[in-house]
Amino acid sequence: MQSFSEQRRRMVERYRLAGYLKTDSMARAMLRVPKEEFMDPSLVGYAYADQPFPIPGDGRQTISAPYMYPATYEPLEIKEGDRVLEIGAGSGYGAALAYELVGEKGLVVAIEINEETYRFAKENLERSGYGAVKLVLGDGSLGYPEEAPYDAISITAASPDFPPPLVDQLRAPGRMIAPIGGSTLFGQDLVLLEKDVQGKIRRRTLMQVVYVPLLGRHGWDRR
Repeated sequence: MQSFSEQRRRMVERYRLAGYLKTDSMARAMLRVPKEEFMDPSLVGYAYADQPFPIPGDGRQTISAPYMYPATYEPLEIKEGDRVLEIGAGSGYGAALAYELVGEKGLVVAIEINEETYRFAKENLERSGYGAVKLVLGDGSLGYPEEAPYDAISITAASPDFPPPLVDQLRAPGRMIAPIGGSTLFGQDLVLLEKDVQGKIRRRTLMQVVYVPLLGRHGWDRR
């Protein structure tokens, strides 16, 4: 059986050839972060399979298929020193990738609404050397104004629209990405929102995706 490091290398090669992975910075991040450390212990052997898997929570949380991370992070054009906000920490894998992109001079804040999933992500991040990620238990649809503004915001759950607090917390210029739409047969639109230096907003749809629903005040389950 191939080692995890070999599986990771082959995954990156596969995604480059398929066109999922386009930038050197994202390729380096995916080579560095051990995805196996972010899997449910019973599913570790499937860490580099091209599909999502369940993680601890209320039964809806998953760790996305690996190719979805470049699909969502590369359009954000995250660079060293950026401040990144992730809504829906999940396993913590996405936050670890974001930390590799921003480096020690940057900041990654990840918010998770489910307490069991939050604990899972926290353990994973600390064990794998990404304890510098600021992990927050709370309603991600409200953002985290204490560290705003953010250069990039990634929403990892299907939202009715971009939550107004997150639009406000996005730097000008800045970029935010989210699956927009409900749980339909055809999934959601992955939409990139770009705010220019004057604060003007432009949106464009990148692809069709299928994500679990965003919970919280500006999500589908308005708690």
